[in-house]
This record gives sequence, C-alpha cells and structure tokens, in this order.
Amino acid sequence: MTTMAEQTAAQPVRGAEIRRHELAAFLRSRRERITPEQVGLPRGTRRRTPGLRREEVAQLSAVGVTWYTWLEQARNIQVSVQVLDALARTLLLDASERAHLFQLAGATDPTPAASCPSVTGALREMLRRLEPMPACIQNSRYDILAYNRPYGRLFGDLDAIPPEDRNCILLVYTNEEWQSALVHLEETQRMMAARLRAALAGHLGEPAWKMLLKRLKSASPAFRAHWQRYEVVGPRTKTKEYVNPYVGFLKLEHTDLWLSPELGARVVMYTAKDEQSQERLEKLYEMARTGSPA
Repeated sequence: MTTMAEQTAAQPVRGAEIRRHELAAFLRSRRERITPEQVGLPRGTRRRTPGLRREEVAQLSAVGVTWYTWLEQARNIQVSVQVLDALARTLLLDASERAHLFQLAGATDPTPAASCPSVTGALREMLRRLEPMPACIQNSRYDILAYNRPYGRLFGDLDAIPPEDRNCILLVYTNEEWQSALVHLEETQRMMAARLRAALAGHLGEPAWKMLLKRLKSASPAFRAHWQRYEVVGPRTKTKEYVNPYVGFLKLEHTDLWLSPELGARVVMYTAKDEQSQERLEKLYEMARTGSPA
C-alpha cells in the first residue's frame, strides 16, 4: 500500500510521462499531414507512409533518426529549444501549434513568436503616438518585439512574416525584400554582425542566442564570412538610406532609446533627414493606416 507522500511524489512523474505521450502523438499527427512536395522532397513511387517519413523529418531538422524516433515513441529524452525550433519549421507549424509544441516539451520559446511581458500597453501606445515615424521595440538579439504601422511597411510587409522570423539580422541576411530595401547592404550586414557579437558577450551559452547563431550560420554564407571577422561595434546613432518598396528613397536618422540601464530592450525609431523623406514617411503612414495598396 502506497503512502500519501509516495503518491504525491509520483504525480509529477506521471504528468511528465503524459506530456511525453502527448508530444509524441502531436509530432506524428503533424508529420503525417505534410506532403513531401511541401518541403521540397520528391514523392517517389513506393511511399506508403502518409505524409513525411521519420527519417525525412530528422534529416530536414538536422537531428539523428534514432533520436527523433525515440521522441515519437515518448522516450524520456531531453529536447533543446534549438531542436524544437527546427522541428517547428520542418513541420510547418503555425503560431498556435508552435506554442503548443514548446508547452508539451516543457520549454520556453525564446523567439519573437512568444509574447513578451516587458512590452507593456504603455509602450505599445508610445509606438502608436510616434507615428508617422517608424518605430519598433527590439532586444539586443535584434528580435522585433513590437512595432508601429509605418515600421511594418518600412522594408516591405512585416505583418506577412511569421512572428518567429521577425528578427532584423535574420531578415537582413536572408530576406530578399529587406535586402532590396537597403542601399548599403553589405555594410549594414557587417555592422549588424559586429553589433551582435558585441552584445553576445553578455549572453554566452543562452539557448535563444545559440539558436539564432546556428540558424544564421546555416542559412547565410555572408553571415558566416562576416562572423569570422570577429569585428565588434557598439550601438550608435547613424543616418540610414533605404529604398522603400512603396514610397521610394528615404534618408532617415536611426536612434536607439534604451528601456533599461543595461543594453537590452530598446525603442528603435527613425526620423526624416530631409523634407522629401518626411513627406514620404507621411505617405507611408497613410498607406499603413488605411491599408491602401502601394
């Protein structure tokens, strides 16, 4: 006969086991609904498994086949946030499904897809009142945590980008629309990589930083080359030149307003450097406000 203490101690163990089985079932269900064509794989003529095979998910997520099989078998293994992020991308999870995946795994999603409690209602109101100036809130990792309507159109259509991909340095190195908007692309990329390396010193070993660096190195040869230069640059105000896809050339002053004594979260805002840029910012704001086409 078990004692009350033994029953209490067993409850967390049973809860963890239930979560593992729910995670396994969730992964299987999402794997089986994706066609090979959706992820760029040939269907072949001898496919019996609905959706993707386990080995295909493992290959696309850069994890071992045996390890992924154990995960779908609800084995008691540790899952890092980097692996969860890779699985979410491979299985084409939407924001709700991604949040569910991390919850089942007992992990915290470190990307901008997760809600950020430090972005208060007052800060969102401040962003709104800065319009027509484009402004956003970023952390030291370049995650875009919140933004106003002009900023959402500054480099294209930010609303169309999945929340987990809303990271400035990732977009500057991998998104063609953002790259086309930068007049001095390579200089901007090098500067951002140097600023990221400077900020990394205070976050060594943190899962979210490791995940971002792994993704950047995997996705961009240019980032790998710039990262190997070991350049370090601190934050500074600078004039920026953009070719906006809706209103044309913009010459803007970039300013960081720090939200704490540490160099972490900050408001990033852009003010016009000349009358023409001011007129075009106002036009951009009006387009974003009314939802009118370019």
